Amino acid sequence: MALLTATRPTAAGVAWSPAAVAASDTISSSDLGSLGAYLVVVNGGGSSDTVTISDSGLTPAGNAATAGTNAVANATTEVMYISPRAVNASTGVVTVTHSFTTSVTYVLLPLG
Repeated sequence: MALLTATRPTAAGVAWSPAAVAASDTISSSDLGSLGAYLVVVNGGGSSDTVTISDSGLTPAGNAATAGTNAVANATTEVMYISPRAVNASTGVVTVTHSFTTSVTYVLLPLG
């Protein structure tokens, strides 16, 4: 499990270099702040990658929230919003898992 490194956008612009994902990664609450972040997933591989974002929240009825999943087709790039409300209070991170990691990279862009 690796902690994803954020690229902080600036008014002048900033270059990014997508980094490799692992089967299970984490995002620090400090990178999400109060506004969250965008997670850009670049799938350059030959198979679809199912990305699962943990959610430590509760439903209005008090039940555990359902983890969000998104299938990123091969040879495509998708962006997902990561809410600060998904952070697990006991660990201080959001967990992101990937079903396929070959040639899959990411860019994490905090909003605040």
